[in-house]
Amino acid sequence: MTKQRVPVVEGMFTMDDEPRLIGGKVPGRETYFFPKHVAGGDPAAVGAELEEVLLSRTGTVWSYTSSDYQPPAPFVPNTDPYEPITIAAVQLEKEQMVVLGQCVQGVTPADLSVGTEVELVVDTLYEDDDHEYMVWKWKPVEAGENG
Repeated sequence: MTKQRVPVVEGMFTMDDEPRLIGGKVPGRETYFFPKHVAGGDPAAVGAELEEVLLSRTGTVWSYTSSDYQPPAPFVPNTDPYEPITIAAVQLEKEQMVVLGQCVQGVTPADLSVGTEVELVVDTLYEDDDHEYMVWKWKPVEAGENG
């Protein structure tokens, strides 16, 4: 039996072959937000009806670290025993914003540097008997690839 793939949080990303984060934008301005309902500190966003936009699929690593200790609940580890995960803050050039996310399994801090090009992928965060719970993650772009 195939498990149903569902997003961990509805409405934050698409789940197609070229996934995108779903952001918000102030109409008439180049001011973007993620998640789409978080308008940050832009005074123009106060009371504005934000447009829903698909954010860039690729960006560059702005900063990165590893989570060597298992985070507390509600985090659900996908390995037992827990294996460290790598987390990257990725700058989206067009949107001029930084989005934090987990890297795909197997990527370590040794695989990254500031400026490494990465692409957005959808990957399993955890599973139960019926579902695979999906989340966005960052994956380094291989030489010659264009995300």
